[in-house]
Amino acid sequence: MDETETKPNVLILGIGNLLWADEGFGVRAAQHLHQHYRFSEQVRVMDGGTQGIYLVQEIREADILVVFDAVDYGLPGGALKRVEGDEVPRFLGCKKISLHQTGFQEVLAMAEMLGDYPEHLLLIGVQPVELEDFGGSLRPAVKVQIQPSVNMALQYLESFGIEAEKRQTPLAPEEVFGGSIADMERYEAERPAEEVACRQGDARVLASGHFQPGEFPEAGMSIPIDHHLEKYRSEDN
Repeated sequence: MDETETKPNVLILGIGNLLWADEGFGVRAAQHLHQHYRFSEQVRVMDGGTQGIYLVQEIREADILVVFDAVDYGLPGGALKRVEGDEVPRFLGCKKISLHQTGFQEVLAMAEMLGDYPEHLLLIGVQPVELEDFGGSLRPAVKVQIQPSVNMALQYLESFGIEAEKRQTPLAPEEVFGGSIADMERYEAERPAEEVACRQGDARVLASGHFQPGEFPEAGMSIPIDHHLEKYRSEDN
């Protein structure tokens, strides 16, 4: 048997949503790892985003799974904590701070049901400071935990004999998964000022002609989805 076939398959996964401030921590940590370190072909670094159940096949193929995420541990904002093994799903579901966490919990359950659950599982989570900021970036107390979280992952993998090589020249942002949005400094610098940024919806949708002034409900009320469906049906006809 070839020696490489005996090496475990490793998946390093960043999950979260870059568009909601500290929710993007997991993806930013994975991007940083990919930008500054390289591994053997048995190790994959992946942006899991908010894909939820669509990640199940990736999980099934992993012997070792390392997950970066923003997790509500009930700790002070910016606190970094690692959880291993059977405890991981419990923390991914605690106090549900975002939709993707329940989805990822279900991914793990489905992988286990299908008989392909990772043999080793590590969650590296940071306590978020701010989530309700659409288009915002990581808060300083969370941002400074990116490299420490990466160090945790590297130390964990070293215990299995898996070592990373630090790149002499980090990858350019456009070479990192995520494309231009992977450049966190650019993402932060190009964010529109609050007085001109649309915080309650996508300006392209608001200007599309599907919505007219005065159509929106009062604060705290909602428009039934059937209202919009009927509007689109009538326009299509």
